[in-house]
Amino acid sequence: MNTGLRITTFAAALAATFGTAYGVGQGIDPVVADSPPQHGDEHTRPAPEKAEGGRHGGHDTPPAGGLQISEGGYTLDLDTPRVTAGKQADLRFTVRDAGGRAVTAYQREHDKELHLIVASRDLVTYRHLHPTRAADGTWSTPVDLPRAGGYRVFADFTPAGKDAEDLTLGADLAASGPYQARPLPPASTTARADGYEVKLSGAPHPGRASELKLKVSRDGRPVTDLQPYLGAYGHLVALRSGDLAYLHVHPNGEPGDGTTRPGPDISFTATAPSSGAYRLFLDFKHDGEVHTAAFTVHAGGAWAESGTPEGHAEDAHGH
Repeated sequence: MNTGLRITTFAAALAATFGTAYGVGQGIDPVVADSPPQHGDEHTRPAPEKAEGGRHGGHDTPPAGGLQISEGGYTLDLDTPRVTAGKQADLRFTVRDAGGRAVTAYQREHDKELHLIVASRDLVTYRHLHPTRAADGTWSTPVDLPRAGGYRVFADFTPAGKDAEDLTLGADLAASGPYQARPLPPASTTARADGYEVKLSGAPHPGRASELKLKVSRDGRPVTDLQPYLGAYGHLVALRSGDLAYLHVHPNGEPGDGTTRPGPDISFTATAPSSGAYRLFLDFKHDGEVHTAAFTVHAGGAWAESGTPEGHAEDAHGH
């Protein structure tokens, strides 16, 4: 995953319609939902352009990606295209090269060879998972999706090799059961997650870089001792409503480099590839636990700051 700022791509989408019914359940992995819990709380990109300074630096944004199952000679082969909502399943997949061979060598990015994002098309459910790889190249991770409907799976990785580029491949996943569409959560600059409050300053702008600052507090006091999680003090993923384009952003600076303070502010620089609604998901770690805060924002339009419900996270246990 990129550091400092490297936006891989953006994603989100309208709720998918399925011919069969879809169901409701409770997840055990990081989940972000649009109603608070009872306890408070790239990718076949067309002609991709590298961000200035590479993946680990610079603030330019490549074209939105994560929309294709293949890119650069690599393909995401999802062995588990359907699961049952509310029941744990083993999500399995393989990354294959141009010759159809399973990829077994990767560069490590933020302590992992591959990062997996699963998001519902209505942007209510979000999970940042870290699957394990077998010797034959098959990746697997347990997953329990709480509600039926359409989901998108994103595999974010860099193949081993001198000139290898980081990729994000996407594939569709269905959770069967009784299905009910939900609207995009309203825009807000405040989110609650497991008793923490996170405030967002700034908004993404189409075609130009802008700074996003997130401040974490608990019990009305700023949290100044955030802990590194996967090599950074925070991870930000943005999903664009309408097409499941995916973006991953890391903070400006890294732990220990003298440029990033361990809280309460986490600073990101991002460029929206277009105007529209986005759902932002922030992962942060404190007191040994990973938490996820979610926001709906608008790029190229007015913020809906007044009279809107706060964002929040549910069952946010990091992997």
